[in-house]
Amino acid sequence: MRQSFFSRMLLASGLLASITSLGLIGQAWAQTFPTKSITLIVPHSAGGTSDILARTLAAEASKILKQQIVVENKGGANGTIAAKQVLSAAPDGYTLMLATASTHGINPTLYTNLPYDAVTDFKPVTLLATVPNVLVVGKNLKDKISNLQELLAYIKSQGDKANMSSSGAGTPGHLASEMMKASTGVQFTHVPYKGGNPAQADLVGGQVDFMFTTIPGAIALIKNGNLRALAVTSPQRSPALPDVPTMAEQGLKGFQALSWHGILAPAKTPDAVVATLNNAFTEALKSPEVTERLAKEGAAAADLNTEAFRAFIAQEVKNWAQAVKSSGATAN
Repeated sequence: MRQSFFSRMLLASGLLASITSLGLIGQAWAQTFPTKSITLIVPHSAGGTSDILARTLAAEASKILKQQIVVENKGGANGTIAAKQVLSAAPDGYTLMLATASTHGINPTLYTNLPYDAVTDFKPVTLLATVPNVLVVGKNLKDKISNLQELLAYIKSQGDKANMSSSGAGTPGHLASEMMKASTGVQFTHVPYKGGNPAQADLVGGQVDFMFTTIPGAIALIKNGNLRALAVTSPQRSPALPDVPTMAEQGLKGFQALSWHGILAPAKTPDAVVATLNNAFTEALKSPEVTERLAKEGAAAADLNTEAFRAFIAQEVKNWAQAVKSSGATAN
């Protein structure tokens, strides 16, 4: 009986040890991760807002993780090339993607055969920042028009002859104009360019009348008087342009067209690894260097946990879907 009792005790102890060890696996993984450098894939070329924010945050998060985060620019196909590269990587936390409103808000409707599901094929790490667009007028109108209602009146007076530039069909700026069209009934001609710089150059030069563009890309031109800002597309005013009212303040209630940036990993990345990454980027957002850079770029910090960020992405897909359909823009 004594031997049987001790045998049972040893068996129970062994089972308990096994269960305990399984429970500690995730903790141990989080404690040892990372043991080497991490690659952050940015779906745009170097020098733009996405690239600047990615490098600023990567530098700060690297200090917290005690491993370097290497930024790799992989532009093309509106971010789908970058997304496919991340999805083909091992789900171990060492390959991440900087997701944007284009890659995970607009693309699901814009592309008829998108090679990924924006919600289920990735493990959200955290939303980093949101960046409003700004409605601006150039040479033709900057001395005549000072607010959104005056611009709408001008557009209506021109029939469909008023024109707007954008950095390309299906971009946040183009789709913000489609939201405005749907909300007000105005008609105008869309002139897509290959990038924001040539679109803004022709606005400054008077070849087009207005555009929705990013605050970082336009703020210098606004401050030197080459462009006039009429409205921002966020729910609240931007700290970078505190005197510029929102679209909602000027009659278009509920109007929102945000650019945003967040960190994603392959879908099967362990929760413990994702938690470690979330903590690192969340802490990085609090650093003075990052705070200063976000303010300069007109961005607002917005850290979210995995499930909150997943819900945000799902809602963004819905928010942009109608604008994409109204625009008629498609990509394959």
